[in-house]
Amino acid sequence: QVQLVESGGGLVQAGGSLRLSCAASGIIFSFNTRAWYRQAPGKQRELVALIVTDGSTNYADSVKGRFIISGDNAKKTVYLQMNSLKPEDTAVYYCYAGRGGRQYWGQGTQVTVSL
Repeated sequence: QVQLVESGGGLVQAGGSLRLSCAASGIIFSFNTRAWYRQAPGKQRELVALIVTDGSTNYADSVKGRFIISGDNAKKTVYLQMNSLKPEDTAVYYCYAGRGGRQYWGQGTQVTVSL
């Protein structure tokens, strides 16, 4: 059974940094797409950043220049380095993985940015 487990969330002051990790288990293949989504209270889940097999990345406009997504295929882990955090980045962050039409989600990790 495929599982995605996030870690690294927490409380940080505005301007600070956090690094989220998402480790995959129960797989022998590599995912085509890895991504991070987030959902703030009362808002829809939105794509934050994604990375595909060839290493190409894409970011939401709101995080460009501040967040970096990267992957370690050997560890089957994807990371989200979040810098210059703002209160509006506060949300539950979810790890996503996709391959062959199948989608997998982590349980989410809370990120709270205070003034």
